[in-house]
Amino acid sequence: MQRTIFTEEHQAFRAMIRDFFTRDIAPQRSAWESAGAPPADFFKRVAELGIMGIQIPEVYGGAGQSSYKFNAVLTEEAVRAGLQIGSLRTHLDMALSYLLAYADLKQKQRWLPPFATGDLITAIAMTEPGTGSDLAGVRTTATRADGGYVINGCKTFITGAVNATLVLTVVRTSPPGADGDRRSGLSLIAVETDRAGYSRGRLLEKIGMKAQDTSEIFFDNVWVPEENLMGEEGRAFTYLSHNLAQERLSIAVNAQAAARFALDTTLDYVRGRTVFGQPLAALQNTKFELAECATDVEAGQALVDRALEDHDAGVLDPADAAKVKLFCTQTQGRVVDRCLQLHGGYGYTLDYPIARLYADARVTRIYGGSSEVLKSVISKSLLRAAEAGER
Repeated sequence: MQRTIFTEEHQAFRAMIRDFFTRDIAPQRSAWESAGAPPADFFKRVAELGIMGIQIPEVYGGAGQSSYKFNAVLTEEAVRAGLQIGSLRTHLDMALSYLLAYADLKQKQRWLPPFATGDLITAIAMTEPGTGSDLAGVRTTATRADGGYVINGCKTFITGAVNATLVLTVVRTSPPGADGDRRSGLSLIAVETDRAGYSRGRLLEKIGMKAQDTSEIFFDNVWVPEENLMGEEGRAFTYLSHNLAQERLSIAVNAQAAARFALDTTLDYVRGRTVFGQPLAALQNTKFELAECATDVEAGQALVDRALEDHDAGVLDPADAAKVKLFCTQTQGRVVDRCLQLHGGYGYTLDYPIARLYADARVTRIYGGSSEVLKSVISKSLLRAAEAGER
């Protein structure tokens, strides 16, 4: 099926990104995996292409584009090049959304210009040991002191923490409400990583995503000025909910691109592999498996493209984004598994891209809201619509 959602400007951007990733970055993949993270100069090189500032208003040194489709193109081309850019996606797809929506004028003047030039690298610190998808259970505290806040606690599974210079941190500034609502009392505070008491823990050993840094961070009496509070105190849960749609769409785009890449690389493999005196592609089972994978991929692409259109139009709600992430990450798992099977024993070796795709795929049904959480979100939306008499 022909995709029709991209303009000539998007396609020109795709050509530039494809050339950059293929020629300049892909040869460094092994070094990234060994280090467990991309080097800091990667962000500067991306910024030099103008990518960091695409959605930043011109007054702050950006291009002032509103279309999220540029971000989608970036993700698709990274997957096609065999790269893991989770820390860059966190920086552009997630952290920037909070800065644009909730930073005040002075904060934007402080943070957006260096963001556009690659001199400021962000991460988001939500998850804590024992909380997982239950963000209302955050226990990291921020206590008012000396014209600011003193932060204590720890976070885990933080993507991009290795290179981050500013971490948007979810903290508890007051106890849960009198009605027991644990969502109240949470705030969003930006923490510079060179502040006393801030430290990064170990890089977590993962079964996949070897080049995507994921680590723990610790706050030991970290003081930050009141000017680092983003939005209003106690409103963080509302802010997080507002940005969930784009976060989950970002994961869905990546999952969909991975499923398509798995199919493409498997098509190349089965056409060149000979078994029982004939190409593997000639066997009926191979044809049937490829047909099922292709159908899954096309269905996922249709869902993603509709969501991209809706998001640019400002009408993608969290429940619809949950549907897209749920379907595309599950599709990714099915397609990659089937494609690995067609590779036989070679599929279990890292000499072939399908092995890395297999290891990388599993986590997408966990982060950004597990599949179980997404099903709950979707079902609640369905029930609300039914009660309202909607179809």
